[in-house]
Amino acid sequence: MNKTVIALTVVGVLVLAAIGGYVGVQQFKKRNRVPVVYDDIVEHYKYGSIGTEARLGLPRELFDVLPEQFADLLPPGPGQGWERIGFLYEPGHDLPIGASVRELPVALVGLNCAACHTGTVRAEPGGARQIVLGAPANNFDGESYLRFIFAVVADPRFQPGPLIEAIERHNPKFGFIDKLLYRFSVIPTMKQKLGALSASYHWLDVRPPFGPGRIDTFNPYKVLFGFDMTEETAVGTVDLPALFDQRIREGMHLHWDGNNTSLSERNKSAAIGAGANPDSLDLPAMDRIEKWILDRKPPAFPVERIDKAKAARGEAVWNRTCANCHEPGKPLTGTVIPIDDVKTDRQRLDSFTPELTAKMDTIGEGYPWRFSHFVKTNGYAAPPLDGIWVRSPYLHNGSVPTLHALLFPAERSATFYRRYDVFDWSAVGYVTSGAEAEKVGFKYDTTLRGNGNNGHLYGTELTTPDKEDLIEYLKTL
Repeated sequence: MNKTVIALTVVGVLVLAAIGGYVGVQQFKKRNRVPVVYDDIVEHYKYGSIGTEARLGLPRELFDVLPEQFADLLPPGPGQGWERIGFLYEPGHDLPIGASVRELPVALVGLNCAACHTGTVRAEPGGARQIVLGAPANNFDGESYLRFIFAVVADPRFQPGPLIEAIERHNPKFGFIDKLLYRFSVIPTMKQKLGALSASYHWLDVRPPFGPGRIDTFNPYKVLFGFDMTEETAVGTVDLPALFDQRIREGMHLHWDGNNTSLSERNKSAAIGAGANPDSLDLPAMDRIEKWILDRKPPAFPVERIDKAKAARGEAVWNRTCANCHEPGKPLTGTVIPIDDVKTDRQRLDSFTPELTAKMDTIGEGYPWRFSHFVKTNGYAAPPLDGIWVRSPYLHNGSVPTLHALLFPAERSATFYRRYDVFDWSAVGYVTSGAEAEKVGFKYDTTLRGNGNNGHLYGTELTTPDKEDLIEYLKTL
């Protein structure tokens, strides 16, 4: 290659880089932090941005094509594309529930509250799927989502050429300037940024997989604070909680271990855990959701499936056995029950250390909302049980499939399958065994660290008729 050709090549590259840089600056000026806005609060909950795109946002055009281009890297599971990870799609929407878009300056896809707090129920095999906003996301696998995008950026096929070709096939309006941005900035930045993040998540490799419907909320915070994760060995994985009736929870101990009593801090810490930074939190958008979930009611258990006589007897059992810890207004409801009393798996409790507690209360320094309510506790919180039927599986780590198994400990299976959303209306919980559950589900093993199904033996001493009556009453909550 002669000097003239080399010179022209260098000039061409510099010109393209300059164009890309100029366009990037102009786009940033015009579109910085502009979210897609939804006037309807339900649509806002499902698709509105809360600011999580800042740290974990995926470029929109890549979000649309990655599952097809790297289908071999997706986990096994029902559905196509992102459905394999447990995302839910509604007719007429090209993004799944829980995915939001914000221009930063290119369009980025982040996850909002609905990703982790939207469940599904089917009355029978082959039946229609009911989407329940505010319920635990029994399909979504957050670890599989992270592992997929980490594997994608590490794959040698993650190159501008084939990715831009895939984007053009999906979006014919993807123009020349967009191609420059993606080739010289967006794709290289995504590879570098997520590659670096992946290197800090090796702690996942030495812990049991989350599986659908579960998440580790606070070990990622240790990564943000620079903790040595080779020394942080506790498993913090828990079942995703519901967001029903938050008004009655004001002032109660929140999170599974009751480490915070502020609804606002609980919500902000969840958003930061999902990818937001303190300066990227969309406080007005979050405020809309916070107000909506204050009075968001759980779906009613089908009345035709409730034996009213048994439920009436069960209310008396509830009042003398359970209400003191789980009925709003009672002495222990919303308080922390010592681990030596509840005797459930203590890994999640131990994962939230005094050192992390101190760090959590530094978040928001310099902002009007700085955290100040995080505390280290000695057990697990006793929450109200509204909508308990749609919160299966049970206990903080989701280790007990049904209410029947909770009250009859001998029925607590050592292994079972999560994600199959057909409901067992008698035992009260999702069906977790059988050929179809095994086909679409994730095998949960209670012998693994942090997955134990021991403890919470309250009510197990009741007679069988009393237990059955109590279960019938719990359906009505």
